[in-house]
Amino acid sequence: MTTVRVDIAPNLLRWAVRRARWDEEAARKRAPKLDAWIDGTARPTLKQVEKFAAATHAPFGMLFLPEPPVEDIPIPDMRTIRDAGVREPSADLLETIYLCQRRQDWYRDDALDSGATPLSFVGSTTLSTPAEEAAARIRAALRLDERSVSNWSTALTDLIERTEAMGVLVMVNGIVGSDTHRKLDPEEFRGFALADDIAPLVFVNGADTKAAQIFTLVHELAHLWLGCTALSDAAAGAAQGTKEEEERWCNQVAAEVLVPLDSLRSERPRSCAEDELDRLASRYTVSTLVVLARLRDAGYLTRDEYKTRYETERQRVMDLMDSQENHGGGGNYYHTQLRRLGLPFTRAVISAALEGRTTYQDAYRLLGTVKHSTFEGLAERAGLA
Repeated sequence: MTTVRVDIAPNLLRWAVRRARWDEEAARKRAPKLDAWIDGTARPTLKQVEKFAAATHAPFGMLFLPEPPVEDIPIPDMRTIRDAGVREPSADLLETIYLCQRRQDWYRDDALDSGATPLSFVGSTTLSTPAEEAAARIRAALRLDERSVSNWSTALTDLIERTEAMGVLVMVNGIVGSDTHRKLDPEEFRGFALADDIAPLVFVNGADTKAAQIFTLVHELAHLWLGCTALSDAAAGAAQGTKEEEERWCNQVAAEVLVPLDSLRSERPRSCAEDELDRLASRYTVSTLVVLARLRDAGYLTRDEYKTRYETERQRVMDLMDSQENHGGGGNYYHTQLRRLGLPFTRAVISAALEGRTTYQDAYRLLGTVKHSTFEGLAERAGLA
């Protein structure tokens, strides 16, 4: 039987590799004959192209195009990556956005069928609203003055619960859907907001540090207060160099929500040394990078001092992330899945299936499972069993 070999344009092969975020080592391991296909010394079989498409998560048919397609991010892109420009989106990012949009659409329709009314805070501010005023509104809505938390993990859980209580869907995930082999990259994006006055949604990149996730969540809430959908690389340190006025405003609001300047000044920071940064970061359950930005805002650091310290501290944080990356446990599946889906969304889907308002097949798809036993486990932990 004759083996069918096909021609794939070299730039399509390179596009698929970039889209999958493979480095040279990954490419050699996952597609050993890639270099030969690119330089034309070998042609892949149809089966090899199918495997390559699956491995890179590239649509099979697109590999036969004459030129790589231009894949636009389906929501406004506010990322700056420290003003270095932004690469084309990865397959992981695109699929994460599409998945959240599908879930939001379903939840919105279900909520409207149940008589939901618009949420007044969505779109209640503008860029002309002082950041301090907007921050005060968000703090009041979240009732942050009433909370007492002891660490970053507890603070994040508490903040998610308070946000969900306002009617916002919060989904925190460090992978694509339920695929544990596809870890999201915080350097590509930290989160996004899908504005809607019935079903506003915030996605937070769970591969980031807990402190960074806290800042991202509040940053995305600021986008919702503006009534704006946005993809973000939320980082307090980017506020001064960011070209986008909206992103700069949201950074300022998030920083004031989490570390109010009046409160920081009352702490009377003794210095800007590492131990003092760590103390203040623990006090406010934020990252040391946020603390640095607020010390600058409060006048404890000049702009030049801040820039120098920021890069040094950023590298220290990155080194800590790298050293801790492989030390975490797998955790409880149902706890993790509820965090990925959010409790309100999970309860809505399960209730709709149990009441016959949606099929079990659709419910499984929305919840990212194929087993009824998993559905029942989620129902039990969501308080619906």
